[in-house]
Amino acid sequence: MNAVFLAAVLIAFAVAGYRQVTEIPLAGAAVPMDALGLAMIDAAKGSVELAIGLVGVMALFLGLMKVAEAGGLLAIIARTVRPLMVRLFPDVPADHPAMGAMIMNISANVLGLGNAATPFGIRAMQELDRLNPQKGTATNAMVMFLAINTSSVTLLPTGVIALRAAAGSADPAGILPTTLFATICSTTVAIIAVKLYQRFSPVPEGVADTGDAAEPDAADMEPTPEPSKPYPLWVSVLALAAIAGFVPLTILYGRDIAPWIIPGLMVALLGFGALRGVRIYESFVEGARDGFNVALRIIPYLVAILVAVGMLRQSGALELLITPLGAVTGLVGLPAEALPMALLRPLSGSGAYGIMASIIQDPATGPDTYIGYLVTTFQGSTETTFYVLAVYFGAVNIRRIRHALAAALTADIAGIAAAVAITAYLFG
Repeated sequence: MNAVFLAAVLIAFAVAGYRQVTEIPLAGAAVPMDALGLAMIDAAKGSVELAIGLVGVMALFLGLMKVAEAGGLLAIIARTVRPLMVRLFPDVPADHPAMGAMIMNISANVLGLGNAATPFGIRAMQELDRLNPQKGTATNAMVMFLAINTSSVTLLPTGVIALRAAAGSADPAGILPTTLFATICSTTVAIIAVKLYQRFSPVPEGVADTGDAAEPDAADMEPTPEPSKPYPLWVSVLALAAIAGFVPLTILYGRDIAPWIIPGLMVALLGFGALRGVRIYESFVEGARDGFNVALRIIPYLVAILVAVGMLRQSGALELLITPLGAVTGLVGLPAEALPMALLRPLSGSGAYGIMASIIQDPATGPDTYIGYLVTTFQGSTETTFYVLAVYFGAVNIRRIRHALAAALTADIAGIAAAVAITAYLFG
């Protein structure tokens, strides 16, 4: 991200400087360098205003998710997916700690609890590495686990819904059907790609790398929470069929369902917590406090990225890059305005977040246009692929990642294509 940020600033400065010395300014118009400076100040102001608007909404959603977590929703999902996980990871014993950690990681991702998912994911990689006969080389189970993570299987994109609400959307939950469709497509493609590519990427023969995996710190040494006894397979199949059946329902009636989502989500999660004996008020306040802190922590990141994006846009550099590419991608429903988001999402989470924020904050687009729905669907249904691979593989010193990157990028392409298709159908 350091290189991306510096490159964006230098390119914008160079383009604006070139225009400053070669163009004849129009009467009454700001010269390119003046316009660039004003755009930087405006972008910095806008980023703080966006983050302040996000505080309340983020607190609301993280408060609700804390109630669900305290009520055991995470464990219920884990018990539901366990029979399916055993079939996806035949090389991992059903009672091995790696299986429990993977289940908890995926369950947290399904609920949009990224902060809770990462520790489980790192723990899962450490446990999978204990089963690894060739240290330093990714196993099939590791690659499958990482591909599912990078495909970003998500049912409740609460963070993106909160951002849309903060940007003034009249339909902040309108991306739920588009995100659900895109994330199911990308996860399905990820699983298929792993199974296909592993045939062409065997574990290399030779002397195993004896380098020790990164030792977990004291906090990571805590026992991994193991899901209780799994539900029967038919329950898992039924749950999967219900989710699959919900997809065409949201496609056909997405506009009618969307207004019910946020009020219904609050009633459902608070009701679930109450039925499970949770002290819902105290749990909600605890989660809301976390949401408040998260919203404040992202202000520096938003300032950096939105200023860089604003400089690129004002200098004309972004137009020089995107116009020729956008003329091609626009033919398949991916307009030039959304192209930077699609290109940057696998590379940088904060960069993509900043571009998305700048798009939905722009009065010319906003959150409730086709472009606004499209970029927020990208954010909710795809993941920062290179970051995930770097963190999880780095945790266990994996240097030969085999087909992990190819499978993850295949899933990214599928997710972007599915997002374009469903958004064009519903909002195009």
